[in-house]
Amino acid sequence: MGLDLQSLNEVACGMVAPGKGILAADESTPTIGKRFDLIDTKSTEKSRNAYRDLLFSSKGIEKYISGVIMYDETLRQSSFDGETPYPEYLSEMGIIPGIKVDMGAKPLAGFPGETVTEGLDGLRQRLEEYRSLGARFTKWRAVINIGEDIPSFTSVSTNAHALARYAALCQEADLVPIVEPEILMDGDHNIEDSFEVTELVLSSVFAELYAQSVELEEMVLKPNMVLSGYGSADQADVNTVAEMTLDCLKRTVPAAVPGIAFLSGGQSNELATAHLNGMNTLAGNRKPWNLTFSYGRALQQPALKAWGGNDENISAGQNAFMKRAKLNGLASTGAYSEDME
Repeated sequence: MGLDLQSLNEVACGMVAPGKGILAADESTPTIGKRFDLIDTKSTEKSRNAYRDLLFSSKGIEKYISGVIMYDETLRQSSFDGETPYPEYLSEMGIIPGIKVDMGAKPLAGFPGETVTEGLDGLRQRLEEYRSLGARFTKWRAVINIGEDIPSFTSVSTNAHALARYAALCQEADLVPIVEPEILMDGDHNIEDSFEVTELVLSSVFAELYAQSVELEEMVLKPNMVLSGYGSADQADVNTVAEMTLDCLKRTVPAAVPGIAFLSGGQSNELATAHLNGMNTLAGNRKPWNLTFSYGRALQQPALKAWGGNDENISAGQNAFMKRAKLNGLASTGAYSEDME
């Protein structure tokens, strides 16, 4: 069933294929160390390899997962079933291998409380290597905060410019870029504030993508959903989130983009699924792009807890992972319902 995707547009369309979504398994070593601490498991290269192998070897994963975003370490590791490198292992199942290429969000000089994502230096050479190792797509995450007097114009424009430079370099290297401008939902802002900032950021990102000649047909957008701030006393319901997110996307995202794969951004597993389903139910066949998921914690959290770092629990971990993968796959076509939980 191996991959036979010749063009970047075919890869991008394959990443957002109906009924499937992208597994974000690109946690950095420090981040996955914190996740392992919660299950009282020591984070080592071997234990991280074992956990990623649990996810990637889940039976039937290819039915609901179109692609996997990996961390540098994971891309270079091999499966436990015969030392097959992960890019090859996934490709043989028809799953597209990808790689996170940014170096993380760092403080933006002169603008307290705001960040800019680093990693452009030397990126062209790193992309060449990742392509040779089997990656077919990449990911770069920009982080925008909502707060008093922020985001600033500088924060938005600097991150949008960096995202576009990254995307252009990826396409030059024959890789599909996932463009991820994430507006964090931490804080007590309401959903109207979230809408306003998301509209501003997406508009700025696509203006920069156009200015830097990025082919929109050869990319995937990974945005936040338009939500109430997690600290807000007024939490918008699923229908309101679906309506406002769709309205924001219609205003800002060109129809040429093949698909939108949402980040979960700290939502509960169930809410991330319900919100995705709400958008697909509301939009039906009238949307110009496929709407799917690119979740990390919202796919992995139940699996990590069920596994607990114990080899005897691998099957339980895989079952928990596949349940969430299936439910989100259904949500990406509007076929999910709460009673499936």
